[in-house]
Amino acid sequence: MFILKAEELTAYLEERKGALWEYALEQEEISSGKSREEIRRQMEQTLCVMERSADMARREPVRSVSGLTGGNAWKYETYRSEEKSILGKIPSLAAGMALSCSEVNASMQCIVACPTAGSCGIVPAAVLACAQGRGLDRETMVEGLFTASAVGILIGSRATLAGAEGGCQAECGSAAAMAAAAVVEMLGGTPKMAFHAAAMALKSVLGLTCDPVAGLVEIPCIKRNASGAVNALLCADLALAGVESYIPFDEVVDAMYAVGKAMPKALRETAKGGLAVTPTGLRMKGNLEAGKQSTCE
Repeated sequence: MFILKAEELTAYLEERKGALWEYALEQEEISSGKSREEIRRQMEQTLCVMERSADMARREPVRSVSGLTGGNAWKYETYRSEEKSILGKIPSLAAGMALSCSEVNASMQCIVACPTAGSCGIVPAAVLACAQGRGLDRETMVEGLFTASAVGILIGSRATLAGAEGGCQAECGSAAAMAAAAVVEMLGGTPKMAFHAAAMALKSVLGLTCDPVAGLVEIPCIKRNASGAVNALLCADLALAGVESYIPFDEVVDAMYAVGKAMPKALRETAKGGLAVTPTGLRMKGNLEAGKQSTCE
């Protein structure tokens, strides 16, 4: 049975000198009845979908079905390729990849909802950018995705991954936590470090509302994916340097859930609060309803 407390799971893995990714893979073997090789092949297929979505909108502009958004991943990739970014190679690559995944999602093409469609760019971007920047192989990337899944299971069991229930902190925040832990283990960090990274990433966006303009997973969702990917990389870097979260991971997740429950419904994916009801947000919604396209993201 999956250990659903980070503190207990960390102690279990420390005793066995194991990694989060190994534990997640073993538990999937037990629960699914599939072989280790078959499970790894399935995760490899997931990685392939992530790679396509992280690349597609950077190669050429991709517009959303609504017409509200699109082209920013391509625009940012052009800027980044000219070495103008102030972020550095890995964080800027992650930001561009996250934008691409989210724009591909908004254009109704194939993505991996990891853990949700609205936060689909964060885990792929952090994992792929880290691997590319550090020369890591595909096996390590697949293992990173298993690490991310373990953290996602813990968050989902204690709280929620849904913006409608917990706000964007539950979607992009959880994704950033999953991504941060994945990067830590990909770079040789311990499970304890991975959970510290996850806790710091989630703490960084505690209270983040879900306020989609016109009720669509586009504004501000797409750009929040980019910031979530960079957040994940920063928190992984902090944890690998030995920085720890003063508040344990489990308590951070519990706090996120409590904050989500305390949020007014207007700030939980109803498009009745926050950015969705600004003058510009309402104007864009009106234009969309009237059949007019807006490019003012």
